[in-house]
Amino acid sequence: MKKIGIIIFIISFLALLVLNIKPEGYFFKKENIGTVLTVDNSDAIVQGISKVGCQHLKVAILTGEYKGSIIETNNLLSGSIEYDEFYEPEDKILIATSFDKETGKINGKVLSLLRMDKIMGLALIFIILLITYARKIGIKSLLSFIGSVLIIWNYLIPALKKGENIFIITLFSLILLSALIIFLVAGFTKKGWSAFLGTLSGLFVTAALTFFFGDTFRIDGMNQPMAQNVLFSSSMSINILDIFYSAIIIGASGAAMDIAMDMTATIQELKLHNPNITRNELIKSGFNVGRAVIGTMTTTLLLAYSGGFLTLMILFLERNTSLLQILNMKLVTSEIIKIIIGSIGLVVVAPITTYIASFIYSLPDKKSKTKEEDI
Repeated sequence: MKKIGIIIFIISFLALLVLNIKPEGYFFKKENIGTVLTVDNSDAIVQGISKVGCQHLKVAILTGEYKGSIIETNNLLSGSIEYDEFYEPEDKILIATSFDKETGKINGKVLSLLRMDKIMGLALIFIILLITYARKIGIKSLLSFIGSVLIIWNYLIPALKKGENIFIITLFSLILLSALIIFLVAGFTKKGWSAFLGTLSGLFVTAALTFFFGDTFRIDGMNQPMAQNVLFSSSMSINILDIFYSAIIIGASGAAMDIAMDMTATIQELKLHNPNITRNELIKSGFNVGRAVIGTMTTTLLLAYSGGFLTLMILFLERNTSLLQILNMKLVTSEIIKIIIGSIGLVVVAPITTYIASFIYSLPDKKSKTKEEDI
């Protein structure tokens, strides 16, 4: 009955979040899906890989109020390879539409290629593999993933947008997310509480390091994507540096949660297969496992953060930039801070979680059971 109650509570919580969502405001506002029928490139100038001018498109609207309509529109090309898109016949596109009362015509503005169908295909493969391997835990993981997205989009991002108490709001959101993810997967069990408390230890250590040492690097946070646009759109009311600090904590929290669950699962298995094992033996075995996990996890953080800057590193190599200059650049230093603070958090989480889990699993069980059932 307790398990059923927990599941009902979590599903009800997620349902309340979902009910607050207006799909037309999240997925569609004025956007529609269309198919490119014909393309006229007579006014498009190709200069190497760069394209300027415009494409004249004839598009069939496939969704929305104007479904079935065929409109003509232009795709402006600014020469910016990063943002421009070049369309071909039969391309599925996302197009914003509006009705001009004066002319009686439907106007359209091409936004981008439609990529959601490909994303959904990859997501489906992931879901199938996850459920096939993890079964019930896989389903719970999907629920926790959905809940995390809803909390981040419905609560954290709007709160950060207001620009007030950004650091506190981020901590509160991550505590809520950690509780949702861990207790949904592991339940309100010894395993769940050990992993949750271990995650909190890493979260608070990461937050403390960011708070006390962040200002010493004299970084303004403007290296983040679209930071300048966000600052100007908020009329300079948002502290971008606080957003950067929040990004550090958020980035490290996932890895800390992973380590905490790994260490807790290790202690649980040791106790399950050897009920008479002592607390000190649990700690010793947990430390041995933790050292191996930490050895690879710190490198994982390095690869995760550096993977998005391969083109920048190639540019450094092309310009023969010295290592000293690279390490002192604001953009690079920002990523180094994320890696180091995140790694410190991981190193702290492993032993603390081991101590917590060893203590909890060494407590007398009122029901004389050493095995906990997964909820």
